[in-house]
Amino acid sequence: MAALLNDHELTERIFAHAANRGTDLGAEIWREPVANYRDAARLEAELALLRRTPTPFCPSASLPEPGSYLAREAAGVPIIVVRGDDGKVRAFQNVCRHRGMRIADGAGCAKALVCPYHGWTYGLDGALRFVPHEQAGFPDLNKSTHGLKQVHAAEHGGLVFVTQEGEPDAGYFADIPALIGADQLVYSSGVRETPANWKIMLEGFLEGYHIRTTHPESFLPYGFDNLNVVETFGRHARVVFPFKRIEKLRDVPAGERDVSGYVTLVYHIFPNVQVIRLSNHTVVLVLEPKEAGRTDQVAYVLTNQGRGDDALTAAKKDMAFVSQTGAEEDRAMVMAIQRGLTADANDAFTFGRFEGAIVHLHKNLAAALGG
Repeated sequence: MAALLNDHELTERIFAHAANRGTDLGAEIWREPVANYRDAARLEAELALLRRTPTPFCPSASLPEPGSYLAREAAGVPIIVVRGDDGKVRAFQNVCRHRGMRIADGAGCAKALVCPYHGWTYGLDGALRFVPHEQAGFPDLNKSTHGLKQVHAAEHGGLVFVTQEGEPDAGYFADIPALIGADQLVYSSGVRETPANWKIMLEGFLEGYHIRTTHPESFLPYGFDNLNVVETFGRHARVVFPFKRIEKLRDVPAGERDVSGYVTLVYHIFPNVQVIRLSNHTVVLVLEPKEAGRTDQVAYVLTNQGRGDDALTAAKKDMAFVSQTGAEEDRAMVMAIQRGLTADANDAFTFGRFEGAIVHLHKNLAAALGG
């Protein structure tokens, strides 16, 4: 993998763009058919891709101790991830092998996973341990063949990746840098449904061309209009949004520059996940398609400066500003674009050279889907 710019290189590129009123430019223009945002068959192909691709499910910090579990749907399939007594994270289909009931909901910590319907009990390793009244009711049951169906799980760079079908190729994670630190605390999580296609939601985070018109009073006073550094690594990308206060780093020696607090870093992990590092908090966003025009946005929010009270206070203040201002403005635009899909004004959306990370997304998505 080509190394991402270090903090000195990054600031120098930002200073050059600021001086020239420029930004990173992509190499090409991309036309994405509007039908790809509306077609049910296309969505099914995308969901199949999500199931066979190693995809971040949650931060490792969401499973802080043995017995910690987290359950939700991923690509339309109920999945549960569990940290075992051996410290290893495992993932299973969240479906009882008796009658198909979901074993758990949400997050928690337990010594075993007990089906709430009939009490079939599974170990943290997924093995079926106990069946009520087994001898009388299920005399020939082979418990060794009735464990939870396991899918592949791996921890890398502070994230838990789940691959529902097959296993990742050797070296798959070499392209992906460590994004979540061991000292970061998950202090909030939640799911919010948005009436929009998942790709429209994703696209809104991958360019700064819209900052002046969409965020004139929230983000623009602190940042720049259409000034981004865009880097790609494998099928993934990083888009950097600098704040005007980055000028404070101009006279800092090269080896001492630290962009924390001076930029927002948006990492896109292909296909449907973003890790967004802001000044005092980090958000892991997983976009789970429900229908062609409906998406669940699953968010895990972490502190940036450790687990202390000061770090938590700073993270909550940071998050409140972002969620109450710019995030709501972006959401309004996304929903309006979705409503516009009912018109016949466009047969395709045109992504220009300011939108290189979006072009990178669609090129890789098209290649992965074989078209």
